[in-house]
Amino acid sequence: MGYVTDSDLAPAPRFVAVIPAGGVGSRLWPLSRPDRPKFLIDLLGRGATLLQETVSRLAPLSDRVVIVTGARHRAAVLDQVPGVDPADVLAEPSPRDSMAAIALAAAVVEHRWGPAIMGSFAADQTIADDDAFAAAVATAISAAESGDIVTIGIEPTQPSTAYGYIEVGEPLASPVGAYRVAAFTEKPDAATATDMLARGGFAWNAGMFVAQTSVLLGHLDRRQPTLAAGVRDIARAWDTPEREETLARVWPTLTRISIDHALAEPVAAEGGVAVVPASLGWYDVGDFATLADVSEPDDQGVIRVAHDGPIIAVDAERPVVVGGAGRTVAVVGFDDAVVAVTDDAILV
Repeated sequence: MGYVTDSDLAPAPRFVAVIPAGGVGSRLWPLSRPDRPKFLIDLLGRGATLLQETVSRLAPLSDRVVIVTGARHRAAVLDQVPGVDPADVLAEPSPRDSMAAIALAAAVVEHRWGPAIMGSFAADQTIADDDAFAAAVATAISAAESGDIVTIGIEPTQPSTAYGYIEVGEPLASPVGAYRVAAFTEKPDAATATDMLARGGFAWNAGMFVAQTSVLLGHLDRRQPTLAAGVRDIARAWDTPEREETLARVWPTLTRISIDHALAEPVAAEGGVAVVPASLGWYDVGDFATLADVSEPDDQGVIRVAHDGPIIAVDAERPVVVGGAGRTVAVVGFDDAVVAVTDDAILV
């Protein structure tokens, strides 16, 4: 029963949205833990987890949504997104970084339905402007039809040192709104980030990529042949009784590497990557500082996230209180405090 899929009956999708849902989110401990990672939590107190918000954002844009997650989290993912076909929730035996997860999805998509355009969008990001996001994805799909790998770059709002940067080059002939990537830059120091914003022409690297599956796997054949061959072997076995044996044999041999280092940076150097800059109200919710940025303070200046009890702030500016299940939390004498409360732990 675990290998039943409707892939033979479903029409070939034009655009497949892939959601890599991995990682632990250790900077958000004790909220996010290995058995309950941040993408499975209603981290913002909005009645939906980050994964559920991501699926809801992508479902209107895509013929099909494919999720790649860890084997230990597959059951929880299925429980949270009942509208996603269980056959389209792919479980990794162990983390091998973003390139293996995205390549596995590309290989399975292409094996099931033939070449398609796919986009990869992480499960732990939040976007305020869904309409702007939809427009950016549509532009990226159009650009990907010409054979480019396309990334959606975030127009920076501050000289952040938390993100990598994309140098925006010349505009493409078509579509309007897409540009050649001149270069990717690793997370800069504060002075470099400030200089980038002053000069203009840079976008944050949000790790969103849109490409034809054949293009993505073709570049991988050249640059990471072991990984490319491995995911194709796994894809051929995925909907058969040989899946588990093939995974156990092949998955540990795949190179552990990010998509930035495996493809984006070297292919950009060859002139094969485009960028669609966009202002989306985007955040990568990776730490408590970002969590505070995406939350509004109350009348007392307290940032309250999923906390429904009293908060007392004395000589304390902008405290952040997360969780707590009705407990009274007092912050006295220091600013920008973070208090995260769960049933079994308290972080200050």
